[in-house]
Amino acid sequence: MSLAIVISDIAPLYTKPEPLCELADEALYGMVVEVLEEKDGYCHVRTHYRYEGWTPARCLLRDEAAAGRWQASEKLCVQKPYMDVLHQPKVQGGCLQAMPRGALVCPEGAPDEKGWQPVRLADGQLGYTKSTYLAKPAPLWTGGGEEALRERLCETALSYLGTQYRWGGKTPLGIDCSGLVSMAYLLNGVIIYRDAHIKDGFVLREIAFSQAGCGDLLFFPGHVAMYLWDGRFIHSTAHPGTEGVIISSLNEGDADYRADLKETMNAVGSIF
Repeated sequence: MSLAIVISDIAPLYTKPEPLCELADEALYGMVVEVLEEKDGYCHVRTHYRYEGWTPARCLLRDEAAAGRWQASEKLCVQKPYMDVLHQPKVQGGCLQAMPRGALVCPEGAPDEKGWQPVRLADGQLGYTKSTYLAKPAPLWTGGGEEALRERLCETALSYLGTQYRWGGKTPLGIDCSGLVSMAYLLNGVIIYRDAHIKDGFVLREIAFSQAGCGDLLFFPGHVAMYLWDGRFIHSTAHPGTEGVIISSLNEGDADYRADLKETMNAVGSIF
């Protein structure tokens, strides 16, 4: 086992070491992963949120020392749906690397008077992006601050509204149901299981629906959504005619009522 840094904007994690097979997940630029195995130009990797898949070796910087230094360095997290790192601090600069929300870069000093933030890429290149596009990563949640965290979880999920549905996706370019809720939690310092069920060993626990509050998760066979308020929830769905990240309702009579989901809800999960 060795460490590597994701150096593609999005590193696909496939279920098998071959092209055009099922996408299980996506690792994002700047994430450090464990390389467990290599086969036919693909690496079997494990992410820091304990999910595994096969990614093309070209998506990784496989340098144990560099990965260790990168892991220990201060980071900034991309907040925009998508962001360019330019080779000069001006809008006409050439793009060194593009990356989605949730990607990580290292700051190199403070922004200049025009708001250009110098950043270091994983391969050592120095680039520039707007400081307003970045924020410090949320610290790992250890409990407390329930009301504020619930609000942030919902705000983060809502920032993906309108994104297309992509099986295995987890970015504003395309996202699936568990990608949406797991990213909303991850961007707020909470690691939950990547797939659409409650798994032992993770912080999410089952509660009664009567106890559900904003930010809690609603589970259905093969699907998961985030509860908002007053019977409404946000989810990424492939349901015909309503594809993508949308808000739906559990309230009969609402135009966006999903009777099929209300009738098949099998669990509610909360970290609180």
